[in-house]
Amino acid sequence: MWQQGRPLVRVLTAVLALAFSFNPAFTTAEDVPASVGPQDFLIWETPRNLPELAFEDAKGEPLTLADFHGKVVLLNIWATWCAPCREEMPTLDSLQAQLGGEQFEVVALSIDHAGRGAVEKFYREIGISHLRMYIDPSTLATSTLGIEGVPTTLLIDHEGREIGRLVGATEWDSPAIVNFINRTIAKVPD
Repeated sequence: MWQQGRPLVRVLTAVLALAFSFNPAFTTAEDVPASVGPQDFLIWETPRNLPELAFEDAKGEPLTLADFHGKVVLLNIWATWCAPCREEMPTLDSLQAQLGGEQFEVVALSIDHAGRGAVEKFYREIGISHLRMYIDPSTLATSTLGIEGVPTTLLIDHEGREIGRLVGATEWDSPAIVNFINRTIAKVPD
């Protein structure tokens, strides 16, 4: 049985390698990450301008990333139906509790088709108390930002440029991440 399944494993491995080689996050030579930060956070050598991204707050008020200009933003694209998203959400809440304020904010942007009601229920169920609620009712955030799966998190500098990206879940309140975010907040904008 093992010998029969082996060609399939090779084919799947080749397909996955090919898929990752066409990742839209790496489109030009300057997009290649300069370094890898804590927990495999890819840090761009040159900050990347982001397209305009429209979304809503908990009251349905329209926002864009420009509304956060001057802050370092950890933009987490997630959904309530995503198991890794659900697992990491308490650590994002903890990170916001520790560092959130005038210089930093975790923007946990839900792409749930079910909208605000599903997110409100989820926040209540797991005890989210420090994160504000942000909803992408258009569900265009993933295509706008070149995101292939959730969770995906972008680190955005004071000037609104993407400086890093992490695909997948992590422990956002780990000492290494908190230290890394603190160093990013302390950097003087260009």
